[in-house]
Parts: sequence; structure tokens; C-alpha cells
Amino acid sequence: MRRTLPVVPALLPVLLLVVGCAGYQRGDLDDAVRRVRNAGAVGAQAMMAVDGRFIAATSGPAVPENGHFRIGSTTKTFVATVVLQLRAEGRLRLEDPVATHLPGVIPEQITVTDLLRHTSGLPDYSQDPAWDPFASAEDFAERRFQHYTARDLVEVAMRRPPRSEPGLAHQYSNTNYVVLGMLIEAVTGRGWQREVRGRIIEPLGLTGTSTGEGTRVPEPHARGFTRFETGGPLVDTTRLDPSAGDAGGAIISTPRDLLRFFAALLGGELLAPAELAAMKSTVPAEGGRYGLGLAWSELTCGGGYWRHGGSVPGYLTYEGFADDGSRGVVLSVSSMSMDGFSDLEQDAAAQELIDAALCA
Repeated sequence: MRRTLPVVPALLPVLLLVVGCAGYQRGDLDDAVRRVRNAGAVGAQAMMAVDGRFIAATSGPAVPENGHFRIGSTTKTFVATVVLQLRAEGRLRLEDPVATHLPGVIPEQITVTDLLRHTSGLPDYSQDPAWDPFASAEDFAERRFQHYTARDLVEVAMRRPPRSEPGLAHQYSNTNYVVLGMLIEAVTGRGWQREVRGRIIEPLGLTGTSTGEGTRVPEPHARGFTRFETGGPLVDTTRLDPSAGDAGGAIISTPRDLLRFFAALLGGELLAPAELAAMKSTVPAEGGRYGLGLAWSELTCGGGYWRHGGSVPGYLTYEGFADDGSRGVVLSVSSMSMDGFSDLEQDAAAQELIDAALCA
């Protein structure tokens, strides 16, 4: 949700994104997850799907197989899917100025596509040091259960000048997806959480996925830990109010549910061909390319894979998928650092795993 790192690759989250080939076995996944943990993670769990075959691995104390975790910015792919479904239903257009549906919230020239693709130029509310409830262990302890509305978060962002003119370049900002959540409600009359449940979670049978109501992570789950400063202690950040992420980062899920979601999305179950093609229409971005709520990264052996990834205090999410969704892997790491540097070794281990699994 919040952290921005040198991408290796990630949507500004970072780590294990893998698409397994037919020869990739449980032992390979065990070794890879163990290397991620040995590089500094408290715990990690991964699950891979290859042509209907599932393999899973865990490493670390009390890390369950297929446990629940906060998926952070992977929430954005769910929200983008709903927006594109509304486009298919003729209820909005991608070229619409957002002000058509939400007058007075953001500058009038910003379009729906600008929000989806992070080309709006809007400041990122989560990077405002005057607001940030996760800036230090003390801030977290004081504000971990504070509730924010979407308008609260947008108001924080709009106190700062725009980063660029709309439409010029990809500049990742959580504010874009908070506004998209507001847009979904303006168009449908229902909150983004209800639309995600009704259009994605329930039809796909994602029984381990919720839209982030409440402060607890459902059982079973690994505890999530955060290091707020270089060399500082690990703080248990499992429980928090997810409203600081809103439509940009509030969802809780499991590896198996995310495998099902991305397989359905890329396999054409959730979007018609025109909308899926629009989602995959990308522009250059840090760590690869970015479409409409979906990112793409290259492999050293050629080709690439689809992903998003996410971070939220206590958890890092990574995933990678073949173009048609038939093969993929999801990994959750149950610790993170807020300094932007301490996790680089585990990020590098993840990148090596990706190339090894996909280029073998």
C-alpha cells in the first residue's frame, strides 16, 4: 500500500513473482521460499498453480499453508476489474473526465484512464510525512486503529501540488485508486467493497477473501511484522484499521484465492476481450510496464509475465502469471521494512527465483 522501493521488479512492492513451468516441483519452491526467508524475511508462504496442479511451501515460525494475509496494492487489480466491467456495461467511459461523475474532487482534466494507469499526476497521500500513520513505531502505536474516509485521504493528497500534468507519464500514486473507489460508488450507488464482493469474490468462490472490514486478519494467518527504521526492532503490525489503504490496499486474501482470481482475470472470465485488452495496454513504468491496474515485467530469457504486488505494514505480496493465467505463483512475506533499503537482499533472491523458474 505505502512503501516505495527500488523495483526488482515490483509495483512498488517487491519480491517473489513466479510462473512455474511443468518441471518446477515442490522441492524447488521449498528451496526458493527458504532463500527468501534466509535473506531477511520473518516468514513466507507461496503457492503455485501449473495447469491445474497446485504446490505450496512455507518457511518460518507459525506460517500456515494457504494462510490469510493483507494483499496491499494487489487490491488495485480487483478495483480496476470492476471499473472495466462498468465500462463494458456502458456506465462509464475510460476517456471520461472523472469530474463528470465526481465534480470538484480532483482537477477536471483527469480521466478515468489516468487514474487506472497512474498517469493523473495526483500526489500520493501515503507519501505525505505530515499525515503518515506508519512513519514510526510511535505513530503506528498511536494511530493503528484510526479510521479514515476516502475523502479524508484525497484531502491529504490535494494539499500538495500535482506531480505532473495529467496524461504525461506513469507516476504511481495510491490516491488514484482511492478516487476510483469513490467513482465506483458514484456510478453504482454502492461502495467499492460491495461491488468487488458481488462481481468478483462471490462469483469466483473466493471464500478466503474479504474487503478489509475490521482490524483482524482471519485465521489461519502468520503474524505480520514491520521494521520502522534501519536497525530498529520488529513490531507486530498484524492488527490495524485498513481504511488507510481503502480501494488502493485494503483487501485480505489467500494464495489459493489470488491464484484463482488472476487465472479468471487473464483467462477471460471476468472481462470481455475488449476490456482485457485495455487492461493489458501498458506504458513504461518503474520495474517494467503498467496497464490499467495490471503490471508487466520482463524475464532475462525473453518474454515476461503479469503481476501487481502489494505492501502494507506487516505483509508483502508478490505474484506472477502467464499471459493466459494458466500458470502462476503467489507469495506472501510476513515482514517488511519501511526504510526502502533493508529488504533489497530478499528482493534480489526473489528476482533470481523468477528467472530460474521461468527460464529453465
